[in-house]
Amino acid sequence: MRSQGQAAWELLLPAAAAPARRRGRALQEALREAVRSGLLAAGTRLPSTRALAADLGVSRGLVTEAYEQLTAEGYLRSDRGAGTWVGEAARAAVRGARDLAAGTPGVRVDFRPGTPDLSLFPRSAWAAAQRSVLARLPHPALGYPDPRGLPELREALAAMLARRRGVVADPERLVVCSGVAQASTLMGFVLRARGLRQVGIEDPGSPEHGRLFASTGMETVWLPLDEEGLRPEPLADSGVRAVVVTPSHQFPSGISWSAERRAALLDWARTVDGYVLEDDYDGDFRYDRAPVGALQGLDPERVAYAGSVSKSLAPGMRLGWMLVPEALLGEVVERKRTMDLGNPVLDQAVLAEFVTRGGYDRQLRRCQRAYRERRDALLTALAEHLPGTGVSGIAAGLHVIARVPARFGPPERFLARAAEAGVALRPLEEYGTARPADGDVRLVIGYAHLAPSAVMTGIRLVAEALGRG
Repeated sequence: MRSQGQAAWELLLPAAAAPARRRGRALQEALREAVRSGLLAAGTRLPSTRALAADLGVSRGLVTEAYEQLTAEGYLRSDRGAGTWVGEAARAAVRGARDLAAGTPGVRVDFRPGTPDLSLFPRSAWAAAQRSVLARLPHPALGYPDPRGLPELREALAAMLARRRGVVADPERLVVCSGVAQASTLMGFVLRARGLRQVGIEDPGSPEHGRLFASTGMETVWLPLDEEGLRPEPLADSGVRAVVVTPSHQFPSGISWSAERRAALLDWARTVDGYVLEDDYDGDFRYDRAPVGALQGLDPERVAYAGSVSKSLAPGMRLGWMLVPEALLGEVVERKRTMDLGNPVLDQAVLAEFVTRGGYDRQLRRCQRAYRERRDALLTALAEHLPGTGVSGIAAGLHVIARVPARFGPPERFLARAAEAGVALRPLEEYGTARPADGDVRLVIGYAHLAPSAVMTGIRLVAEALGRG
């Protein structure tokens, strides 16, 4: 059996061969890693400094320094007169990093909604804006920012939102945040601190809203919709004083709320001293006429308006905004400050440059052309391969609601056959509490992230799989 000194010599020999100026640090790193990895187990007695130095061909002082440093860190323990041992505190490190981002293993065509075409990200224009910003950004601007965001970005966003979405946009009441998700969380914390315990969400609607507010301690109450928007009677009977809505292009139904329902919602908010969070998740994407204006423009003191670049640029940028009612502004800003001390300065400055120079408007026009083409490809494919399918919500957004006739069902078989063909689909029932009773298959089909050819292929694969069944 080899001696402990021989084993240590083999383990640490590469560190001993390092350049003289790095040899001490390399020896410490190698010894530390040996303990972390378990190659030197807890309780192992190490050679004396004299013996190890002789084995490695280095000075005794170098080994002594390494032992002392790792003893101070807790990797080793030293008993006077009894030698040096591997300590009990260290545990083997987990190697590698997992990717917890949502993936689609085994999926050939993914129709699940919520993702834009990431290949449309304007890399060249963004890089040019980044170079421009880095060349002129003063050194003090790299310090901790105003929790609301850089003034130049708030001014640029306020001007753009007033022009494009019809909001009342005071830059002093605009808070830059990490997308609508953080906006929802900020509102949840602030409202709960004011004594609210429930928030209403649309049924059908995005379950993500409920999860975000639940993380702040608030309970979700589903509120039913009809073809005009949120129904007033269930809202009044619910007892809630806060709701999250998508009135310009409701998710997922695709309807645009009627003027009467918008007015009714605001009347309710004033009556109960409540607040509305308007998620304008894809308000810029309308294909048949100008986008419907935001609800916030009708009552900026009762409606907090939230949006982001997740659909227009990329969700991975984690940049968004919220226009906050005056009564809540101080509390939202303080919560934002304690949450993250503000969003990254460079990203904010680049977005301000991109918006101010017209790059954002050009990007929206580019996306609208591409997404209209993909929507048309989807409608053609459905008519050809699943005839009789009714489609709604086609006038705007990045998805449609497809009602496939019962003869292609039942829904469980339809979804199972599609999955077997490698096509990912999401039923409307996943977005609320209602369940169909007529046997039709109701789907929420996202198309923006797929090339027209992929759209056609996906629907054809589903039809072929149903035919084989």
